Amino acid sequence: MSVHTFSSRNFTRDVGAAKRAAADGPVFITDRGRPAFALLKIEDYYQLAGHQEASLLDVMDALPGDAADFEFEAPRLEVEFRSVELG
Repeated sequence: MSVHTFSSRNFTRDVGAAKRAAADGPVFITDRGRPAFALLKIEDYYQLAGHQEASLLDVMDALPGDAADFEFEAPRLEVEFRSVELG
């Protein structure tokens, strides 16, 4: 893992380069030569913060009150099949 540094000006000019560099390790973004921000892959952030990426079940469980108690019936898709003549 390597650490990369971008000035604010270079970061603004080429965000894509900073994102590609973040794949190798943290990217420090400097203002007037001093580190001001850090850019990390989301997986690295979750690891540092001690969080795991939320699953769909976690999101549904986090819905407030009765929001999780609703009826949902998906509409049926009506498809008509036809024979195909080749030749």
